[in-house]
Amino acid sequence: MNRSVLKFGGSSVSDFTKIKNIAEMLKMRVDQDEQLIVVVSAMGKTTDELMANVSSLTTNPKDQELALLLTTGEQQTVSYLSMVLNDIGVNAKAMTGYQAGIKTIGHHLKSRIAEINPDTFEIAFTENDVLVVAGFQGINESLEVTTLGRGGSDTTAVALAASNDTACEIYTDVDGVYVTDPRLYKEAKRLEYVSYEEMMEMSALGAGVLETRSVELANNYNIPLYLGRTLSNVKGTWIMSQAELLEKAVTGVALDTHMMHVTISYPLPDNRLLTELFTQLEEGSVNVDMISQIINLEGLQMSFTIKDTDAFQISTILETLKEQFNALDFKINEEYVKISLIGSGMRDISGVASKAFITLIENDISFYQTTTSEISISCVIDAENGERAVRALYQAFDI
Repeated sequence: MNRSVLKFGGSSVSDFTKIKNIAEMLKMRVDQDEQLIVVVSAMGKTTDELMANVSSLTTNPKDQELALLLTTGEQQTVSYLSMVLNDIGVNAKAMTGYQAGIKTIGHHLKSRIAEINPDTFEIAFTENDVLVVAGFQGINESLEVTTLGRGGSDTTAVALAASNDTACEIYTDVDGVYVTDPRLYKEAKRLEYVSYEEMMEMSALGAGVLETRSVELANNYNIPLYLGRTLSNVKGTWIMSQAELLEKAVTGVALDTHMMHVTISYPLPDNRLLTELFTQLEEGSVNVDMISQIINLEGLQMSFTIKDTDAFQISTILETLKEQFNALDFKINEEYVKISLIGSGMRDISGVASKAFITLIENDISFYQTTTSEISISCVIDAENGERAVRALYQAFDI
């Protein structure tokens, strides 16, 4: 019997009508001799509502308690979907992350999956055709409930696919992976195939359709990954090791609007400051992206970018450092965005960076910081120029 892992995002299960429609689709697949592991997110804005409730009660909740609360959103969804499936004649079982045997390590709110025992599913499938698993959650070695952070349900689905040696289908409110955001450039093309490597770069650089961790996990275990619109007949995108677009210099353009640009200055080249800074960034699970540093007779200046979800953490860290290093000066700028070009063909085709920079200059778009990898080029620009930069680069590289 064939086995598949399917994941449905929050917008796909945002109301009971959608949940019932998904259940009918799952029944059709079960009737075609499939066993299904179905991972679901919390309904709609449930997680946001839970966070709003917390804000009305306290400004400093314990991480353990917050993680426990946030996992209840997904637990509601698995219960509802499992109830509907059983009601229409499909043997289904709802499972929390703990019941699914998802063991985690790390920070309570940004934990990582350490292990999943596939025997749990073999046993459960002896009496069920569909196992509905709560995404975004697991349990650590101290038997404390943890969450997997941003994109955690995608990561859950891919990890389950890896442990069960099957493909993973992720369904959401988009038709697949586009070369750039179609909301910014309506002529953007949808990709039929894209490589793991390119998708990881696109995700990391602002293409919000999939989180980087889930794609990286699929790459590590060679799990074919499908992204498509829920209950749609439109063909989506397969992410896999062999893609048909590898010969192109540029496969896509990504715009990251959820970033902050941080600049720190100190009149002395003090390694103690840098050591303390990066120690606190690590302890706070703040991921630093683009980074540059200048040390000269005037002292130290460093700039780096982070996700805007880490706004509170970075402010706290820098204020704490200033108490220890009184001459420290810092600026947090939220008026920037990051524009990136991605393409595996950059390895073998020269002149991509030059053409990108010239395109921005000719369109009067200033860029303040740049970084490159083998298959990407990124620039920090003013937020007001973001959409214009997408259009200019799309046309310049004939994507």
